[in-house]
Amino acid sequence: MSMREEPFEGTLNQEQSGQPALDATPLTENPAVNHNTDVVQSIERSYWTDAAGYPLLPDERPVGTVRDSLYDLIPLGSRELKLINTAPFLRLQQVKQLGFVYRVWPGATHTRYEHSLGCYHLAVRALRSLLLRGPDGGLDGIAISSIQTLVVSALLHDIGHYPFSHTIEDLGYPIIHHEKVGRSIIEKSEIATILERDYQLSPGRVADFIDPPKSSPLPPDDELLGHLLSGALDIDKLDYLPRDARACNVPYGGVDVSRLLSSLRIHRDLHDERCLVVTHKGISPLHSLLHARQEMFDNIYWHHTSRAFQVMLVRAVFDALDVQALTAEQLMGLTDAGLLTLLAGDKMPASSRALAADLELRRPYKVALEVSPAAGSLFRRLEALFWDAHRRRYIEQKVAQELAEILQMPVTDYEVLLEIPRPEKWEMDVWISFEHPPIGMKPLMKWVEATGLQSDDLARYEQHQRRIRIVIPEALRSAINQHPTDDLLLSIVDHLI
Repeated sequence: MSMREEPFEGTLNQEQSGQPALDATPLTENPAVNHNTDVVQSIERSYWTDAAGYPLLPDERPVGTVRDSLYDLIPLGSRELKLINTAPFLRLQQVKQLGFVYRVWPGATHTRYEHSLGCYHLAVRALRSLLLRGPDGGLDGIAISSIQTLVVSALLHDIGHYPFSHTIEDLGYPIIHHEKVGRSIIEKSEIATILERDYQLSPGRVADFIDPPKSSPLPPDDELLGHLLSGALDIDKLDYLPRDARACNVPYGGVDVSRLLSSLRIHRDLHDERCLVVTHKGISPLHSLLHARQEMFDNIYWHHTSRAFQVMLVRAVFDALDVQALTAEQLMGLTDAGLLTLLAGDKMPASSRALAADLELRRPYKVALEVSPAAGSLFRRLEALFWDAHRRRYIEQKVAQELAEILQMPVTDYEVLLEIPRPEKWEMDVWISFEHPPIGMKPLMKWVEATGLQSDDLARYEQHQRRIRIVIPEALRSAINQHPTDDLLLSIVDHLI
């Protein structure tokens, strides 16, 4: 009797969710159990199966593995192999996880492909940890289809990413978020066929998991497990922080992932209301996760050279879109190299071609002016330009024009660029559970109650660390530095905005 001949559908119950995992030996080939039909059926039920009759978790009976820099071996089932061999997923091998960071840290050439596999692996580990809890904080009563949807969504959550990571999304309209691009790919490409035929899952349901619709709620079980993919505690951060730190060879990003995953529980109150929690043993690794993210932003993600490259790309793409030499639809499905080649084409405006050449040959613009939040009104006026790409370019062009007149030298309108980091969200909507709470504490407490730390604490630190910069070519910076007027660039910017 094979696994596929007798699929299990519905929800996990106490008997199924409380069994340990078995190895990948087919039941019909195991002489230790085939002599007794009752034993065979008992073991058959211990394999948690989905609606298609496959093992619920792919590591139950893997057909292949990927050797990974973080996790050594990542087991894959036959259906996962089909997904990662589709053209949309293979494209992620040519989209760098950290955009231009590799121009500063040469080892940071890892891709969205690796990160997606890592998220999938952590999703399986998290679910395995919860499944083994049985009715005591585990997945008892959770729809099997929701569990399978999380596994697939973790693998596909970045399928819609533009080249060079998040950079292009900072442009705003007509660029749509990569989650919505991913929805189109999941629902309309060969991936949809695999989801329907092999997983018996609706592509729309998987897309909703990654890009939750605002008009209607997710199914309750999808909503619950969705917090494992996106939120204050999610497998996305648990993978990219250690992965990015290792690629850059920096001591930041350290998180005890195993301890954090083992502390996961699903809490049910007397009214059967459910929420994802961590036990008190997860407080320390979760605290490390928060600080790891701050350190990576301070030292890696907001590094001035990498950010200069990003804003150069943003301006090159904006100018190409503005003259309709490029459309937002063309950006979908491109690779990093493909985008730079496109921007260097003869049909592109001169600014796009010049900036693409500088990006290709590693000629970063240099910081000419740096503004901190302590500057008050000036910082706030500059920060407001993040949300208005057209006005931002207008200010850049006016500054370039005035510099050309004052310095009596040619300054092209794309040689002055405003680099404004996106404001980050710092969420800490996490519940902590105590099996035996210390005196004065409760069995279930919010993060702020259990630790005294609020999301506002993290936000204040981030706000003080953010810098808005004006970046320009090295030759122009030298000319400004030689001009007798002190704070020449500051005076120009201040009166223009």
